[in-house]
Amino acid sequence: MVEKSIHEINSKIRDGSVNVVTAEEMVDIVGELGVEGAAKEVDVVTTGTFGAMCSSGAWFNFGHSEPPIKMQKVWFNDVEAYTGVAAVDAFLGVTQLSESQGMEYGGAHVIEDLIRGKSIDIHATAYGTDCYPRKVLDTSLSLDDFNQAIMQNPRNGYQRYNAAVNGTLQTIRTYMGVLLPNCGNITYSGAGVLSPLSNDPNYLTIGNGTRIFIGGAQGYITGSGTQHSSAGGFGTLSVQGDLKEMSSDYIRAANFDGYGSSIYIGMGVPIPILNEEIAASTAVTDADVSVSILDYGVPSRDRPSLRQVTYEELRSGSVEIDGKDVKTSSLSSFKKSRIIANELKDWISRGEFFVSSPVENLQTGVSARPMKQTEGVNFVSEIMSANVVTIYQDASVFKAAKTIMESSFDHLPVVNTENSLVGIVTSWDISKAVAEDKFDLVEDVMTRKVTTAKADEKVSVVARRIEQNGVSAMPVLNNNKNVIGIVTSDDISKLIARRT
Repeated sequence: MVEKSIHEINSKIRDGSVNVVTAEEMVDIVGELGVEGAAKEVDVVTTGTFGAMCSSGAWFNFGHSEPPIKMQKVWFNDVEAYTGVAAVDAFLGVTQLSESQGMEYGGAHVIEDLIRGKSIDIHATAYGTDCYPRKVLDTSLSLDDFNQAIMQNPRNGYQRYNAAVNGTLQTIRTYMGVLLPNCGNITYSGAGVLSPLSNDPNYLTIGNGTRIFIGGAQGYITGSGTQHSSAGGFGTLSVQGDLKEMSSDYIRAANFDGYGSSIYIGMGVPIPILNEEIAASTAVTDADVSVSILDYGVPSRDRPSLRQVTYEELRSGSVEIDGKDVKTSSLSSFKKSRIIANELKDWISRGEFFVSSPVENLQTGVSARPMKQTEGVNFVSEIMSANVVTIYQDASVFKAAKTIMESSFDHLPVVNTENSLVGIVTSWDISKAVAEDKFDLVEDVMTRKVTTAKADEKVSVVARRIEQNGVSAMPVLNNNKNVIGIVTSDDISKLIARRT
């Protein structure tokens, strides 16, 4: 049995005799020496990850102005921060967007600008009190001008993260990047073999107070992160560090097209090899870490899983789905993760970083719960018109015009002889055909690319689709692509009106 203590390992760090390796190197060491031999040989294993971590931000203290102000609202380069604590403290979230630049600039960009040494414009407003009489403040500040600038991230370093694909017929834009239609690509995130929590899946050395590498500086784990779901292998970390000590090499703002801003954070956790169990867990490989490929084309928290896949398969460049090879791409940087693990290794080897025992280990066996919703969820089947009128594609434009006049619909789904949807024709299409003196067949004037819905979809999801595609109605289809109804923007507006 191999047993070591944190004190013994830190003593080795002090006298320069410590043996530190990266998690990537540990795989070969365990393979060569076995678990017991590796536990005797290695003192610390370093990990690293560099990926988008949206649940991040920083606390700032401005110091008091003259005359003093109790900030009710404050903006950093036109990005609003939260000010509901004391007079001159504020929390800036990385995904908060600029009020003037929108998705082009957000809290993440402000934080990176500050780390890079740039000054930012501060605008604050207040209601004024006897002790804080000032109502408006405008100034420019650099990072050194703040008393404190503490990065405090409620959820970082997912133990593993599901991969994403899009099974719809349209390109979608998500926090997992741009997903092409018909399962055209797969995106994933995480460092696999180097992932901190994957190398200590039972949290034997990781918990409150564990010293870590964050953003190029020393920081700490402050507890389990939000949505910590250790029972399913999806643990998370709450972490903090001093923004003034961080480097733009490891803190980078990012824009996700159609989603908004996020921030890439470099983080590494040292794992002291106290016994053989810990040594065995740090020999994890990419082939040992598996995740689900989820269909993000289904805008629900319960997205369908298409298959299980390992990080080894994801990193190979392509994965098979239903007999089709689909290209994969990583949203995180394995190269940067490797650099972080090696830099942390160098810090420890040079005696500049000491390992620590957690005051309390992370929670095990817990699961994140979905939101409790007290307001009922409406489905398309509840508001659609089931007595929808359709027309055959080989019908005349004249017949389509007459059908629209005799029915209450401005939209006619167009079907073929098997009653499958092939297009849609509207009163506008008819008017245009008449104006251009086209009295041919419906299939000549119809719109062939039709945005559709299903009866069991949530109204909120369909409303978003109507807005995105700039249409005013969608045919509702069953699994055989037969038209069973139609839902319009008016139907949705009436539902919203009833709620209010």
